[in-house]
Amino acid sequence: MYIGANKLSGSVPPVHNFSSLLVLDAAENQLSGNLPPEIGCTCPNLEAIFIALNQLTGEIPRSISNISSLELFDIALNGFTGSVPENMGNLRNLLVLNIPGNYLGSGKPGDLSFLSSLSNCSRLQSLAINYNHLYGVIPDFVANFSIWLEELFMGDNQIIGRIPQGIGNLINLDLVEMKGTFISGEIPISIGNLQNLEGLYLGFNHLSGKIPSSIGNLSRLSDLDLSNNKFAGAIPLSLKQCTNLQKLDLSTNNLNGSTPYQLFGAFERLIYLNLSHNSFTGSLPSDMRNMKNLVEFYVHNNNFHGEIPLTLVESLELTTLFMQKNSFHGTIPQSFASLRALENIDLSNNNLSGTIPPELQKLPFLVRLNLSFTQLEGAVPKKGVFKNATGFSFFGNKKLCGGIPKLQFPKCFSEKPKEKGKVLSTKTIIAIIISILLGSILVVLLVYHSLRHKARRGTFMPSSLFDNGCLRLSYKQLLECTHGFASSNLIGTGSFGSVYKGVIYQHEKPVAVKVLNLRNHGAARSFIAECKALRKIRHRNLLKIITSCSSIDYQGNEFKALVFEFMPNGSLESWLHEQHDQSRYLNFAQRLDIAIDMANAIDYLHHGCETMVVHCDLKPSNVLLDDDMVAHVADFGMAKLLSTVTSNIGSDQTSSSVIKGTIGYVAPEYGMSGSVSPEGDIYSYGIMLLEMITGRRPTCDLFHDGLSLHNFCKMALQEGLKEIFDVRLVEEIGVNWKRIRNKPNMEAEIWECFVSFTKIGVSCSTEVATDRLRIRDAIIELH
Repeated sequence: MYIGANKLSGSVPPVHNFSSLLVLDAAENQLSGNLPPEIGCTCPNLEAIFIALNQLTGEIPRSISNISSLELFDIALNGFTGSVPENMGNLRNLLVLNIPGNYLGSGKPGDLSFLSSLSNCSRLQSLAINYNHLYGVIPDFVANFSIWLEELFMGDNQIIGRIPQGIGNLINLDLVEMKGTFISGEIPISIGNLQNLEGLYLGFNHLSGKIPSSIGNLSRLSDLDLSNNKFAGAIPLSLKQCTNLQKLDLSTNNLNGSTPYQLFGAFERLIYLNLSHNSFTGSLPSDMRNMKNLVEFYVHNNNFHGEIPLTLVESLELTTLFMQKNSFHGTIPQSFASLRALENIDLSNNNLSGTIPPELQKLPFLVRLNLSFTQLEGAVPKKGVFKNATGFSFFGNKKLCGGIPKLQFPKCFSEKPKEKGKVLSTKTIIAIIISILLGSILVVLLVYHSLRHKARRGTFMPSSLFDNGCLRLSYKQLLECTHGFASSNLIGTGSFGSVYKGVIYQHEKPVAVKVLNLRNHGAARSFIAECKALRKIRHRNLLKIITSCSSIDYQGNEFKALVFEFMPNGSLESWLHEQHDQSRYLNFAQRLDIAIDMANAIDYLHHGCETMVVHCDLKPSNVLLDDDMVAHVADFGMAKLLSTVTSNIGSDQTSSSVIKGTIGYVAPEYGMSGSVSPEGDIYSYGIMLLEMITGRRPTCDLFHDGLSLHNFCKMALQEGLKEIFDVRLVEEIGVNWKRIRNKPNMEAEIWECFVSFTKIGVSCSTEVATDRLRIRDAIIELH
């Protein structure tokens, strides 16, 4: 019976005499309620039960142990509670027991007693009990588990005590995952017996002592995670025998000493290396040239010294390089220019000197560069990452000069004396002036003749330009380009007008024409506010204005319009809430990118402009998406210009009894004082993040009697509820379940991303303005 991966809901009905049923697959639905307690008696010949990824609750029926033919039992990612039946050992044919992502266990001793009976399951190959509330010590009799056991997942439980020495008897294990528990003591030497092991995940525990040299026996090991423990001493040289390592994470321990020579040279397949937050000393070894596949390299917060090794340039796939808070000296290698994949570099808090290599501005993907608190000097480049004031950090460098004006560095003065120019003769100067005048007159005559000729022929005259470079468009031209403001060209309507798609003569791309309805109160003021806000701001995540038009129509009525770049993918609002269009779906990665784009725009408005701009109406319908799904913040009709962060001075900052913004997104303090502030935008942004992750509008019928979207998400985080997330995001995990189930912790990391995203939204939308997360901190956490 295969009914999985649908949208079935409701409770599981009573199961009667299905004695011929072999397989029951109802995974990836929305089933709720309890499993029928009689299922083990009425379906005695079942071989496989798949009911993962539902909303089932209650206890695991004890009658399950009656199904002696059962080979696979998978109830992952539900809401099961209570204890795991101690008679599971009756399932002598069991191959897979998969119960992670539930609420099993009482948090008291005895939760793990069922493990003893599993020693009777002589065919068991995979055991996953992670992400539950199971408490207790791992019993020594795990040594008696099936010799065929290949996967052991026990992480994210309340497991205490030590790792049993007998684990070395399970010689067919290829994956051991015990992250995020409370196990302590040393790693048993017997771990070296597991020569089929490919993944060992022991991070976020209380393990101590030295890393056993017997780990070097694990020649097939590809992933080793010992992070966030209390390991001490040096890295064992025997680790170089693990030549298949792709990911090595030893971060946040008490490891010390120098990194053994010839260690890195053995890791030709290494993709991820993290040695950060330890006490390593000495210089980085020169044998790093063999790590040609390295993508991420973290050695920050150590005591390394010496120069940055030139052999790093052999790692052409490198995207992330974190070396901050060490004692590296010397110059930044110019050869870094060959690392074309670099996206994020942090060399801050070192003793680096010399100049910034101009070659760095040619790195096409570099978006963040931190050179703060070093001893660099000389000119700062102006292109690439250096033209983005928020992507380049330079604090604590007093000898730098030049760069873009926003960096506010002093000008660089060349030490080379200027060559004395030759004095031109009076005759030569007069000849040059006469030539320029004659040439100018000739050009004017040609242009005049050309325009008269075109006027006689009745041709359409191209738009002229203002002095500031903006297109000068008339009412007639806007009328024609939108086919008379036809309803077929209507994109959307708002509080102060309508937006039409149009094509302007001799313009490369379509435009969006926002026509103000001046009969609406505040529309004219909105037009002026938007012009003031947009005239001097430029950012890739703000909607680009092309021009404005203030004229009269054919009836003699006042006409005002704004012309913007056309955004072909519409608004974030439509992508989040137009359920009828199945193709308009944003996966989590896209939502994260959009969240970062919006945050970058807000950061620019608040900190990157000559005069601070407060948007005052941030909401999903005012976030537009271009061809590449890059987000652009739009609609500055309510924007306010603040001369300083703390003062409300002048006509643009006056208080008003009118709430500035849209219900659901407007900051609570606006309803009391009416004075705008950058914190008000951050509140609206936080609400949008929560709307993106939950799929619920802040004005949803669910939110009443004091319950808001913010409180709803905050309570869910405290109670560990997954039901708050947008069902389409949860379905995304389900669709990819088969792909990620064999990747250790992949699913858990996805849920962790969802939770982290929600926490940022909650932190930005707190009721007290001063408690809200700063926008730059939000950007860092989102990255």
